[in-house]
Amino acid sequence: MVTDTDGYIHIIEYLTEHLSFFENAQTAETDADTVIVIIEQELSEQIINVCSQNDALTFNQRNAIIREVDAIVYDLEEILASVVNNPATEPQCRFIKEFSGLIKNLFDSEINNQLTQSS
Repeated sequence: MVTDTDGYIHIIEYLTEHLSFFENAQTAETDADTVIVIIEQELSEQIINVCSQNDALTFNQRNAIIREVDAIVYDLEEILASVVNNPATEPQCRFIKEFSGLIKNLFDSEINNQLTQSS
């Protein structure tokens, strides 16, 4: 659905352009959630929004979205492998929130395209 689009490639490029948020990070509080936990929380929240805003999605389409999000999380784990288990800093949390919003926008666009084509 989205992981095979040019938009997804651009979003991943955006991430790689901003790896400094993760590579040169300040020390976070030791009780802070890890980078991967923040990624999972933010993406989950955005995908819940996507599904709730699109009542017309079928069960199969919702499952496809969930599989896509799993693939996205896997990609992020690969790209951020050296830091995913580190406590997240505030700048990292802000970036992940913004990045998750971009992912949501990509899903919104793709769903809109699919609904328009099926009409």
